Amino acid sequence: MKVSVITPSFSQSDWLRLCVASVADQGVDHEHIVQDAGSKDGTLDWLREDSRVRAYVEADQGMYDAVNRGLRRSEGEILAYLNCDEQYLPGALQGVIDAFDANPSVDVFFGDVVVVDSDCDYMLHRKSLTPLKWHTRLGNLSTLTCATFFRRRLLEQADLSFSSEMRFVGDLEWMIRLIDSGARMASLGRFTSVFGYTGENLGYRGESNGEFEKFCARPPAWASLLRPVIVAHHRLRRLFHGAYFQKPFSFELYTHESRNKRVRRVVGRPRSTRWVPHS
Repeated sequence: MKVSVITPSFSQSDWLRLCVASVADQGVDHEHIVQDAGSKDGTLDWLREDSRVRAYVEADQGMYDAVNRGLRRSEGEILAYLNCDEQYLPGALQGVIDAFDANPSVDVFFGDVVVVDSDCDYMLHRKSLTPLKWHTRLGNLSTLTCATFFRRRLLEQADLSFSSEMRFVGDLEWMIRLIDSGARMASLGRFTSVFGYTGENLGYRGESNGEFEKFCARPPAWASLLRPVIVAHHRLRRLFHGAYFQKPFSFELYTHESRNKRVRRVVGRPRSTRWVPHS
C-alpha cells in the first residue's frame, strides 16, 4: 500500500530539509511531492536535485491550492499532507499502513502529535480524538493535519479536496465537510508526527483571526448558546480517551543542527497543555 505525502512549500528551506528527511527514512512504499510556489530563500538550489522528492515549482493561490495540486498528482492509496515545519516520527507510515490494512472500512486515521519549538525542543503533546460536528463547527479542531491520513477514495467518491478560497482555516473547513460526508474515522492511539510551533505558522498569525471569526459565525444560534456544554463534553471525551495522561517517553526527530541523523529527545515530564486557539 503506497502512501503519498504532499508538502506545500514557500521559502522555508531550513525546515523543509528536516521534513524531507523525516519522510525519506520511513522505509515504506511512498512518494513525497513538494509543491513549491517559487521560493526565494535558496530552497530551489537543492530541492530540484533532491531525489527523495518529486518537486514541482509553480505559482499557486496559497497553501491549500498547493496541497490540492499535489493530491491531483499523487498516486498513493493513502494520502497525507505535511507542512515544511512538520515531521514524521520513525515508523509512523508503517503504523498507518498497518492500521488501514487491518481496518478496511476506516477512511481516515488520526495520530498523536509532539509539539516542538523553533529549536526543535519538546513543548507539549496532543493526543487526537475523532472530531464531532458541533465542536468542530464552533471552531475547534481535535486533530492536527500533520497526523491525518486518509484513503484516496475520499477524493474520488466525495470530492474532499481542500478549499483553495481559504488561506488560514482550510483544514477546519475541510474537517467539517469530512464529517458531513459520513467518512469513517478512528484514532491510531500512537505518536506519528511532530508539529513545529515556530511563531510563524500560517494558521496562528494575527491576520488569520478575521477568516477564523468569519468562518465560525456560521453555526446556528442554539449551538453558540450551548458552547459551554459542547466544550465540556469534548473535554470529558479527552479525559476518558486518556488525552490528559502520558507516561515519560522519548522521540527522535531531525534538528537544524542534525539534518542527516535523528536526535533523541527524552521527555521526563510530559504535558498536554492547551496551547493554540483551535483545540
